[in-house]
Amino acid sequence: MWRFYSDFDEMLKHPGIEAVIVAGITTEHATQSIKAIEAGKHVMCEKPLSTSVEISQAVLDAAAKRPDVKVMCGFSRRFDASYRRAFAKTAKGDIGTPTIFRSQTCDKFRDDDYFVNYAKTSGGIFVDASVHDIDLALWFFGSDSVVKSVVGFGTVSRYPGLKQYDDVDNAVGVVEFYGGKIAYFYASRMMVAGQHDTTELIGTHGKLTINANPAIDLVEIHEPNGIRKEIAQTYWDRFQPAFVCESNEFTAACLDNGELPFELANAVKALKIGSALQESLRTGEKIFYDEQGNRIVKEKARL
Repeated sequence: MWRFYSDFDEMLKHPGIEAVIVAGITTEHATQSIKAIEAGKHVMCEKPLSTSVEISQAVLDAAAKRPDVKVMCGFSRRFDASYRRAFAKTAKGDIGTPTIFRSQTCDKFRDDDYFVNYAKTSGGIFVDASVHDIDLALWFFGSDSVVKSVVGFGTVSRYPGLKQYDDVDNAVGVVEFYGGKIAYFYASRMMVAGQHDTTELIGTHGKLTINANPAIDLVEIHEPNGIRKEIAQTYWDRFQPAFVCESNEFTAACLDNGELPFELANAVKALKIGSALQESLRTGEKIFYDEQGNRIVKEKARL
């Protein structure tokens, strides 16, 4: 039987609740997650944990105090069958050592104010959209990868209202890691054909691509003007099976006291990179880090 609440705190008092899915506006993710953790509820929080690195760390700290509670950040692409297959092949050494990572999150254009209104609480295109690709880069390169530098660029092409939030509808970010690895991220809000999320991983002995030529199935439509394939129109259309897998694995970990698929700390690492890219986009400055991951002040970076 369904029961609806207008107060999150009151909902947490319900004796039958064992787990909570936090999937509201981004600025409420951390607050609601921490409340649920402190109430002893398992939590699956939609990415990112927060628009603030410091606040996202507070979620990690709260989870550390409750080892009896399962807390997972919802990076849906880690549960996609194609990405998992690509990761398995990479781990097996099929393409040698991963060196260059290129990934994009490109939403279909909407002829309304959705993306402008969304920018009020999203944290920006790198924090909201590219954080998926950043998480993938940390997955394929290794979560212990240390960032050497980040730089972000962007433009407003279709949604002028984004300027008031220091956001853009097309963005490119480049992240250099120590050890000779580079990640390139592209995010867009103006694809006309549909949702186009793709990843390319280049290694020393080969290359892997995921969804390079998107299609919802194997059907080809032959018409007088040529041959076409239909593609997913929304993020949900593309990753619906991944969302189901994500929910199932989270539920199983809660019920069976099993291990979660990845550590919560990875979500904070991804947000740190996304936030730095957002800052670089806003200021026009490239940001540098030392080999311990500490930010280098501007004066030292020039030396």
